[in-house]
This record gives sequence, structure tokens and C-alpha cells, in this order.
Amino acid sequence: MQAAAADLSLALPDSAATRDIIGLGLKEAVMTLYPGLDREMVERMVQRYRHHYLLENETPTELFEGAEQVLRELSAAGFLLAVATGKGRYGLEQSLQQTGLGPLFQATRCADETFSKPHPEMLLQLLDELGTEPGRALMIGDTEYDMQMAGNAGLAGLAVSYWVHSPERLRRHAPLDCIDDIRELPRWLDTGNRR
Repeated sequence: MQAAAADLSLALPDSAATRDIIGLGLKEAVMTLYPGLDREMVERMVQRYRHHYLLENETPTELFEGAEQVLRELSAAGFLLAVATGKGRYGLEQSLQQTGLGPLFQATRCADETFSKPHPEMLLQLLDELGTEPGRALMIGDTEYDMQMAGNAGLAGLAVSYWVHSPERLRRHAPLDCIDDIRELPRWLDTGNRR
């Protein structure tokens, strides 16, 4: 985001501001960082970001410690897994290919295919595709946008307090719980915390 801003001679957003927009769709993220930009400049910023993120960034997708094991365990246990992300389709496919986790997910939705978080449409489309009722689904996320989207769609939310939004900020949106490590999820599910 900083490289894209530099390309367009915009003030560079600091790390905290950039971290704060994680989870939003790219256009929404740019408009949040730069509320005064006109549509043309928003589009130019989006294009520069995509250039840097998709073409010049050679950093492979890293998973949180234990995430792959947890996802494989949940998949083997018969849970239907889906992704609702602020990433665009190309970025998500790139991440799933790099991590090898694509086959574990039965459905995915990206911000460039529907409304961005916290609008509920992404989750509603996933529920429809998977034939699942909101009361049988759980949105797991590390941003307030995830928790807002869950509430807007009538789903329970489970917050994971990594480094994006603080536990206090996540709890403002009434998740069922807030765990500190994705490796806690199987035990959390086993102890009857599901709705």
C-alpha cells in the first residue's frame, strides 16, 4: 500500500493505518485510507497496489503456526470450510496455490466478486452455495469487519486475536469468544461452545 501511494505521490499511510484496513475490499480500503480521493485516483491506487502485491511481491504466503494442521483436522472431521476474504480472486488463488490448501475449501468468495465486508452478502452467498443455515455456521476472523459481517448475516462469530485488531476491538462486536491461537479451535469446538 505504501509503494502504491508513493507511485502516485500520495502521503504514505503508516503501518497502523494500513493494518487497520486489512479485511476490507481493495477499493474500500483505499477509500478508508484516503477519504478525499476521487474515483479516478481510487482506481489508480487500486491498480498500483495490485501491481506491487501481485507482480512485484515475491514474499510467499505464510500461514499462522498450526493453521494448516487445524484446517486439515477440521476438513477430515467433516466440517465444510469456506473463505470469505477482502482479497481479490487472483490474490486468493495465488495464496491457495502457494499454501496447497485450496482442496480443503468447499467454497470461496472474494471482495471483487460481491460486496466487501462488513456487508453480509459474501457470507450469505457462501451459505447458499453450501446449503447451510446461518445457525449452523461460524465465521472465524481476526478483524472487526469479520465480526460485523457475521452479525450482519445472522451468523455467530469467533474472533482470533492475532495482530490485526485488538481483542478489545473484536469483542465490541459480540463474538461467541475470542481465542488467541487458531490451534485452540478444535478444542473450542469440542467443548460444546458451538451454537
